[in-house]
Amino acid sequence: MKKHYDILVIGSGLGGLVSALILAKEGLKVCVLEKNNQYGGNLQTFSRDKLIFDTGVHYIGGLSEGQNLHHFFSYLEIMNDLELQKMDVDGYDKITFGEDSTEYPHAQGYKNFVEQLVQFFPDERQNLEIYCQEIQEICNHFPRYNVVGKENYNEEILHLNTKRFIESITSNEKLQAVLLGSNFLYAGDSENIPFYVHALTVNSYIQSAYKCSKGGSQISKLLIRKLREYGAEIFKHSEVSEMIFDEKDILRGAKITSGKEFHANLFISNIEIRSMIELIGEKRLKKSFLNRVLSWEPISSCFSVYLVLKPNEILNLNYNIYHYSSTDLVWKAFKYKKENWPETYMLSSTPSKKNAEFAESLTAISYMSFEEVKEWEKTFNTIADEHERGKLYEKFKLEKAEKMIDALEKKFPDLRTSIKNIYTSSPLSYRDYIGSFEGNMYGYSKVSENPLKTMVSPRTKINNLFLTGQSVNIHGILGCTIGAFNTCAEILGKELIDERLTQLINKNKGEEGK
Repeated sequence: MKKHYDILVIGSGLGGLVSALILAKEGLKVCVLEKNNQYGGNLQTFSRDKLIFDTGVHYIGGLSEGQNLHHFFSYLEIMNDLELQKMDVDGYDKITFGEDSTEYPHAQGYKNFVEQLVQFFPDERQNLEIYCQEIQEICNHFPRYNVVGKENYNEEILHLNTKRFIESITSNEKLQAVLLGSNFLYAGDSENIPFYVHALTVNSYIQSAYKCSKGGSQISKLLIRKLREYGAEIFKHSEVSEMIFDEKDILRGAKITSGKEFHANLFISNIEIRSMIELIGEKRLKKSFLNRVLSWEPISSCFSVYLVLKPNEILNLNYNIYHYSSTDLVWKAFKYKKENWPETYMLSSTPSKKNAEFAESLTAISYMSFEEVKEWEKTFNTIADEHERGKLYEKFKLEKAEKMIDALEKKFPDLRTSIKNIYTSSPLSYRDYIGSFEGNMYGYSKVSENPLKTMVSPRTKINNLFLTGQSVNIHGILGCTIGAFNTCAEILGKELIDERLTQLINKNKGEEGK
């Protein structure tokens, strides 16, 4: 018997899981297929030495009561079960440059954000206030950023350029660099990227910043638990190898590598857009759409070093460090010189369960071009499908890890003596586990001169196929969540989604007023 569903979701990244749950809550019969051993895409974690490491989600913004992600997660019925740790209110991110020991804070709360930076830039109060007003203003122009309302993008805002905008706020080059300091969150080519990408990313964290105490995978685990409560079926180790079309060329189902078929009325693709094009067949898509997608530039990938620490030796940081070897690097940090790698890094730590004052692990991430691992691109390795990449690859990773530790020791002298074990992941790990093209971190580069080039409607030319995920418009936890609600609005109707979310917001307001 071929099973038949209302909705078949291909890929279990955040966008796919949220879309599936929204539809399952409406009584639809939903099935999710995942090729890997673990659900969740960028939410995946892995365990080493009995410690949990995040691959993609190191912290989340907008989760305090009344804020947008809090509303969305409340609607999905996972908010109350999330185990969160609020980050340092006076500096959830700290930006550092070169040999200078000064740590410039990004603080939670707009007023506090200004107050903390004014201590370092006493003449810039008004400019900092304008910056905070402007990023809020830009976010308010985005559909569903404020959960309900706002139908369309304001095209004028899409064209605002980050570099020009930051330079219009302040002429102080150090402050410009500090404001751009967390651009690792969108892997920014900050000279060319639209300012809305910066604003949407930074604004949520200024509102509130949290770490998932049990790693980002607790989000996918909670979503899957809810999906099962609503009767959805979810399968891992189920890689789609073919889309099934009938004699009238109507999409009817998907076949997985084992040969099993899944049939449905509607389909949502949460996999890399190029992979979906391959499955559909180029001839079924408009040439103009194909050319547009294939011309997109993937955002840079990264190399991560995971350090297991000896107990009670390195103090825990309740904030992230973004370090640049010079201030001008913030504009194009991903364009590094191989011999100087890592010229920049993001560092986060995890508190010890036995003594929260100390860190049990550190994660350091730096940009890495796919070119650096190209000689191994034909190899493939995941838990579900293990293959060695060879000794040269292991040597390459070890050399990079040593260089990263050298860089970190400038900030943490004698760090090496506190390390118990070292683990790494390269652009190939991200490609194989997440399925992203060339291991890119956040989909494809957006350019202020032509912002619509990389904006894709959730609707496709194939009537019953919809798209969701980080390659469709906005990346990140909030971006993919908003994207999933927009995808479902195309299926269920915007009015229904708005009505459901409005009811939730009113209910929450009523409870707050009690």
